[in-house]
Amino acid sequence: MNNVIAVLLFIVGLINFLPVMGVLSAAKLSQAYSINLESNDIVILMRHRALLFGVIGGFIFYSLYEPFHQPAAMLMAAISMVGYLYFVWAVGDYNDAVRKVARIDWVGLACLMLASVLKYTSVSA
Repeated sequence: MNNVIAVLLFIVGLINFLPVMGVLSAAKLSQAYSINLESNDIVILMRHRALLFGVIGGFIFYSLYEPFHQPAAMLMAAISMVGYLYFVWAVGDYNDAVRKVARIDWVGLACLMLASVLKYTSVSA
């Protein structure tokens, strides 16, 4: 059971960690989201966003070795993914790259929910 939870959390961690590549350059961000970053202000905000994803993904990976931290890691990931999906739904009119990220977040959220169910039903059993 713990191995399944670990695999699911690894997937969620990977989904959250991969955007950290945007820290390297504005070009990586533009490519990832198919957007033009026309001002330095937006570049700074988007690169910081990429850094925060690295923090969340890194914490999820850390929780694989320190299961005590898994509830906090799962909560952080859930807030991030649900928040993104809410903004996609609320704002609408987005490009295909944003749609792709939303689909990936749905997969991550499904993995996260399954990991949570497995973790908390195995605790009570």
